[in-house]
Amino acid sequence: MKFHLNDTMNANNIINDVLGKIKPVPAEQQRMQEVADRIISLVDIAAAGTGLTDVSGMLVGSAARGTWISGEHDLDIFISFPEDTPVQDLKTVGLNIARQVAADADNSEERYAEHPYIHAIFSDFKVDLVPCFRVASAARIKSAVDRTPFHNLFILDRIEGLEDEVLLLKQFMKGAGVYGSDLRTGGFSGYLAELLVVHYGSFMEVLQAANSWKPGITIDIIEHRNRQHNDPLVVVDPTDPVRNVAAALTLDRFAGFIDRARQYLDLPAMELFFPGKRVMLSDTEFYNITTSRGTDLLAVVFNKPDVVDDLLYPQLFMLHNSITDLLSRHKFSVLNGDVWAGDGDAAVVLEMEVSCLPPVKKHAGPPVWEGAHAGNFKQKYLQNKGLSRVYIENGRYVVDVPRLYTDPVELIKNELLNCRLGKHVGACIRTGFEVRKDEGLQEIDCAEFRFFLKEFFKL
Repeated sequence: MKFHLNDTMNANNIINDVLGKIKPVPAEQQRMQEVADRIISLVDIAAAGTGLTDVSGMLVGSAARGTWISGEHDLDIFISFPEDTPVQDLKTVGLNIARQVAADADNSEERYAEHPYIHAIFSDFKVDLVPCFRVASAARIKSAVDRTPFHNLFILDRIEGLEDEVLLLKQFMKGAGVYGSDLRTGGFSGYLAELLVVHYGSFMEVLQAANSWKPGITIDIIEHRNRQHNDPLVVVDPTDPVRNVAAALTLDRFAGFIDRARQYLDLPAMELFFPGKRVMLSDTEFYNITTSRGTDLLAVVFNKPDVVDDLLYPQLFMLHNSITDLLSRHKFSVLNGDVWAGDGDAAVVLEMEVSCLPPVKKHAGPPVWEGAHAGNFKQKYLQNKGLSRVYIENGRYVVDVPRLYTDPVELIKNELLNCRLGKHVGACIRTGFEVRKDEGLQEIDCAEFRFFLKEFFKL
């Protein structure tokens, strides 16, 4: 796919305009560095105060690599412990150091991933204070975060002169809704975006390559892979031959990026980097869309567990799948479904193709030739009258019987606690839940839920 001269000039103008919006100016870069230096100094002081002269702070992530977008003041400060530190000491002492540093913050909270860390706000900077092991090589990591310093080294050795290309790719991915490797988004991480630019050479070359991507494509920058992966995109971590950097990327986000790249290659546009302002679904729109679609909307609503998203969303998705399976077993067909979490509530939202079934259903028994088993089935329903006589269909005994649930709302209310419930979601559901239908969803008092509904209906 090639540009004509006018297309190229237009694309260059767009790229320059985008960079003008997203590239940090020197004053912002200096302030970022000053804040990072100050927090690292606080880490070192707190560590020295406990007698640990071999524990130090270090800046990692996009802020350390010059690939952060203007206005996104996120700092990852690692509290680096010697490799031979006992795991329990890293957890307790590391968290204690992080707490001391966070005492200087505007506010902070403890969060839990593989081990606890502190998320703090210093002015308008969001700072994660994360204990890690200072291992000799990525092959010797003792926790997942230990490989991040090696990511830093690899990218810093190769990114000079390509920082703007990474910024463009990240913003393009944001505009496409495919940026973020959290389990809710299932998209591209910042490190993955950096590796793609390092491998292909520029933002435009990444898009050109994506135009011909197919599921299963493998990128191995230093050619050291020693494990097979069954993922849509495989980008072998240069610091770890067994790890796929793109493991969190879902098939739909992979395809969404390909589609967006083709749009830009066909017709470059600023809007592909910066989509229009989000609009909430109004009551009138809600009524019109559900009426025109002729479907019913259900939502299982409960208090949101107080856990980080990467613990919450896998449990919400598991609940969604379990409810869908429950409905399917009872012959209720689900057209669309998704999960949502706000500040206080969480919900599984389902659009039903069929939301009312007749009071009768077929109950199939064994094949007629299965001897005693078939005879027992026939005898049972001769004695316990169904809604029909026992008859034969496709070689099996069949009888029409009363349906246990004709309404999916009643089914969910009565059987939800028998679904697969994650630890934290299950605890909240057991304290109470609601099943809301159609207009009842409008009573969820949260603007973000209205934005979610707009996306749910693909509007």
